[in-house]
Parts: sequence; C-alpha cells; structure tokens
Amino acid sequence: MADQPLWGYPEVAAHLGISVQAARSRKSRGSLPAPDDTTVPDRPRWKPATFQGWKPVGRGFRSDLRNTPTPPASFSAPEAS
Repeated sequence: MADQPLWGYPEVAAHLGISVQAARSRKSRGSLPAPDDTTVPDRPRWKPATFQGWKPVGRGFRSDLRNTPTPPASFSAPEAS
C-alpha cells in the first residue's frame, strides 16, 4: 500500500466525474477527504484508497438525514381532507 500513486486534482476530478475546478472548489469548502500528502504547498495529494467507501455530499446521498430516527412502523401520515 505504500507504493500507491498519489492523486492530484486531475485524477480526483476524473474519479468523481467532475471538472478540476469543481474538485478544487470542493476541497476549499471541505467537501473532499483530507489529503494524504500536503508536503507541496497548493498541491494536495490523495491515495486512491482514501476515496474507497467515501461518499461525496450532493451525489445522491442526503447528509442531512444521517442519524435521523426512522418513524415507528405504526406511523401513518394524516389523511388529506
């Protein structure tokens, strides 16, 4: 695993199916995982494994619904009048 190549913005963008600018924007907003390598200023790098199991916000998953209790099975919505 130590021999894994590191991904820059172009590789991350290709993996996520977004533009490089969108990847940079997501990084600046904190919407990407923390980089694995920050030794070069303004050029963060990620290991491909960092993105395994990671779910980007805004791509079909509602982060605002996490830890929300589900209603009991006997719950029924009020009937419309």
